[in-house]
Amino acid sequence: MKVCHVTSVHPPFDGRIFLKECCSLAQRYDTTLIAPNIEDQEKNGVHLKGVSLPASRIKRMMHLGRVYSKMKDVDADVYHFHDPELIPLGLRIKREKGKKIVFDSHEDVPLQISEKEWLPAIVRKPLHAIYARYERRALRKYSALVTVTPSIVQRLSQFHPHTYLVTNYPIYSEQQDSRQFAPCVCFAGGIAPQWMHQQILDAIAHLDVRYLLAGKPDSQDYLQTLKSHPSWTKVDFYGVIPHAQVAQLMQNSIAGIVLNDYVANVGYHLGSLGNTKLFENMMAGIPVIATDFVLWKEIIDTWHCGICVNPHDTQSIAQAIQFLLDNPEQARAMGDNGRKAVKEKYNWDTQKQVLFELYDMLSGK
Repeated sequence: MKVCHVTSVHPPFDGRIFLKECCSLAQRYDTTLIAPNIEDQEKNGVHLKGVSLPASRIKRMMHLGRVYSKMKDVDADVYHFHDPELIPLGLRIKREKGKKIVFDSHEDVPLQISEKEWLPAIVRKPLHAIYARYERRALRKYSALVTVTPSIVQRLSQFHPHTYLVTNYPIYSEQQDSRQFAPCVCFAGGIAPQWMHQQILDAIAHLDVRYLLAGKPDSQDYLQTLKSHPSWTKVDFYGVIPHAQVAQLMQNSIAGIVLNDYVANVGYHLGSLGNTKLFENMMAGIPVIATDFVLWKEIIDTWHCGICVNPHDTQSIAQAIQFLLDNPEQARAMGDNGRKAVKEKYNWDTQKQVLFELYDMLSGK
């Protein structure tokens, strides 16, 4: 069976699309990935086909015909789409060529629309309703649906019987234990308000601790706001760094900070299994100080691998950090528990098997 994954938005070597899904499928199938603005090449057994697309959302939508042309050239048996703007292309290739089609919903798009700041507030609610109706009508015609967290599975399975949960758990790898449990806490990822960096700076104001911060700022204005905070003197800012350096940054910390706000993108207080940061910190063998999402709290309490807090409660954040600083042996035990949890349960190998089950269904096995 010939498989083609398609994205018009995500980078070619996206962690979920390329590294996890496509590289796994390439172990069994002839697998191609169509992605924006990359030279044609082969990597890890995956054929990468580039398509030239503008960065602007509106301009990109006007050039999706280029994506469809590339899809026809590949002539796969199954097309697996990763962006809502590509849903019509799936319906078209099914109608014109009789292909099987899969949609991979990385996020709860109808819920997201209700919080899109670039949309005028007055149009968000009607657009939410319009998109939800369109999604239901269009995705019913797909061969199967994939998504990242149970709440979206529950919604999509109401109108499609072949809805699969394939989370973003990390690819587990054994790591040499070089943990220092130094008086530092760390974060690597998006430097944006959603990740509560200002609240973290408030929390460490009176603590003898450093904040190791790596990642790409959401904007220079936001980064400047953080730099003007009195606690910025306690921050070691690295910017974007290689994965190996991120791992070392975690190994040098007493805890990983994973404080995501209660936003639509993660189901508000429910939380999501689609975000990798919680599990990456657990795999590093350090305790996590994490948002008390329903889903995350259940994992952390069951495995005793960290502390859950309200991300807006700076006093609770400070208390959690101080507890781990005062109790390094308990911190080490929590870190060991987190690594064990990822090794035994929260790893990509478990999700790869679900992905194979989906494709076995599509191939008629």
